[in-house]
Amino acid sequence: MDLPNPILDASHETLNSDDGSSQHPTLASDEHKDICIIGAGPSGLGALKVLLDHPLFKVGVWEVVAFEARESVGGVWLPAKSSSTPDRANPPPTPLYDALTTNLPHPVMAYPSFSFPPSTPLFPPASTVLRYLETYAETFNLTQHIRFNHRVVDTRWDAAKRKWRVQVREGRSGEEKTQEYDLVVVANGHYSLPRYPTTPGLQAWLDAGKATHSVYYRNPTHPPCLEKVETVLVVGSGPSGLDISSELRTAGHKRIVHSFTGAVNEDLEGGGVKRRGRVRTFLDPTRGEVEFEDGTREIGIGHCVLATGYQDHFQFLHPPELRLDFPPGIPPLPAELYNSSYHVFPLAKHIFPLATTYPPSSIAFLGLPVRVVPFPLIEAQMRAVLEVLERPESLDTTQEAVDIVSRYEDLRAQITARQPSLPPSQLPFAIAKIWHILEEEHQFNYRDALHAFAGYKQEKWRVPAWVREMYPMKLVLRQKWRELEKNGEAEEWVKGVGEGGTEEWVQLMKKVLRRAEERRKGLDDVDDVERQRTRL
Repeated sequence: MDLPNPILDASHETLNSDDGSSQHPTLASDEHKDICIIGAGPSGLGALKVLLDHPLFKVGVWEVVAFEARESVGGVWLPAKSSSTPDRANPPPTPLYDALTTNLPHPVMAYPSFSFPPSTPLFPPASTVLRYLETYAETFNLTQHIRFNHRVVDTRWDAAKRKWRVQVREGRSGEEKTQEYDLVVVANGHYSLPRYPTTPGLQAWLDAGKATHSVYYRNPTHPPCLEKVETVLVVGSGPSGLDISSELRTAGHKRIVHSFTGAVNEDLEGGGVKRRGRVRTFLDPTRGEVEFEDGTREIGIGHCVLATGYQDHFQFLHPPELRLDFPPGIPPLPAELYNSSYHVFPLAKHIFPLATTYPPSSIAFLGLPVRVVPFPLIEAQMRAVLEVLERPESLDTTQEAVDIVSRYEDLRAQITARQPSLPPSQLPFAIAKIWHILEEEHQFNYRDALHAFAGYKQEKWRVPAWVREMYPMKLVLRQKWRELEKNGEAEEWVKGVGEGGTEEWVQLMKKVLRRAEERRKGLDDVDDVERQRTRL
């Protein structure tokens, strides 16, 4: 049975509130904790802000430092130059391209504790997001706890001291120092190490300079190899694949061949855009020839952009703390922690390692779930981390292990039902690829569950109904917002919105959806008229 905890009994909802008005009672524990956060991108900043709000930090029981390898905050949103000749051994630290805008409306995307400024475009450019993160750091005095140009190069568990030994290299001098921490928060981001497909023949294209990963893409003339080609093959249907395909076509390339899983063969815009399924084989790079999964071929491709994603990568963690491999099948759960490059396993709540060599309260992995709203989720995850740091017994590792096995078996059943001919040897790979995917409502239920676990049980901590309503409409909202921008209407639509609070943003999004519905109905009416004319 859990013993009463004066801090918890006084309510996390009051003590940990973000409005700074909390009063701190006598603390239950005076055990000093040193905390290290790796990274000062969106995950690291959100983690740091939540930690600074905690009463045990405010009274000096907990101390924190964040290490950031780059020169400023922002992570993936902080621009970086990409060399004119892509170097596969040294990819840029961010895949940020010049025309990038968010793929989520910013009222949904923002940290719940900090809104975007009034009049911000609904889908802002990357520069606006970077300024938002900089302002977030300034507003909550985060930068004084961050050491910039400091790269974490090694992290080892000291079983005798029950602490992590963290080795850090200062970027300018190259000097290395090792310090000890009770908790390491891994918030290094996951968009820097490109994932290359294992498609037959691809290596010859890479060696010939006929294919590059989208991490090097900045605009239709960078890398320069794109500038003079007429036909570009874009592989991948994620946000970057869609954006790059659209931008290249708009920039005047005569043909775009867009290849992705599940695509139905289509020739659009008079053949200027071709949609094709997965590439089966990259053939002769000098002829620019590829074969797709249905046996059809394309010839004359000048360059291929691989928008094929990124690997989970933790260059500062090594065996036995973390093994770079696929975990063995379960049950039982493995005794060690594995990184398959698609998932980290086994983690309780997608955060806490259930390894036997170090306690789950000593290290936390933030930001692993994908296809989610990341900024708000980071704050919720960090509140759960601090709950486990303060009360390690609150994490029921037995139940968490049961939950992991249950999820594994559920995913295995789903995959087997969808792909009955899949060889059993491929199941671990298939499960790993979707392990951290939290679709639609699942991500919001997960966020609510994290807050409840951490003691934040008031209604104000639950995901708002309007977020659940607007998230599934993100593609419609983005498409319509782009139309408004193209027509010169967007600035007027957003002028002053947000000055009266969040509800104004909600009403704006509903207004955009109404415009989209009116447009759809108008097209339907035109179709009806055309059908009637055909009958006549």
